[in-house]
Amino acid sequence: MVCERCVKKLSKVAAPDPFSSSSSQVASGSRKIGENKLLTKAGGSKSRYTPYGGKCKDCRQNVSQNTAKYCHGCAYKKGICSICGKKVLDTKGYVMSSK
Repeated sequence: MVCERCVKKLSKVAAPDPFSSSSSQVASGSRKIGENKLLTKAGGSKSRYTPYGGKCKDCRQNVSQNTAKYCHGCAYKKGICSICGKKVLDTKGYVMSSK
């Protein structure tokens, strides 16, 4: 659960999206064929996905996003953004097993 402001901070996939790329991009030379995106990306080693990098503030579980402060479960239970902690959803009317 992420707010509108933090959508641009989400981790990106190293491979290009096959549904958005067209043959004109390959023909024009803007995208190389057979290129390793992790090695050629500017600052690739700094912004690389780290699976054991962050822990949730509440439950100390591993988080899936690099910049996240809360795991998906805790963010949904509290109704907050998992990256910045801003209130996104009102959970007052929800029936949850552990609150």
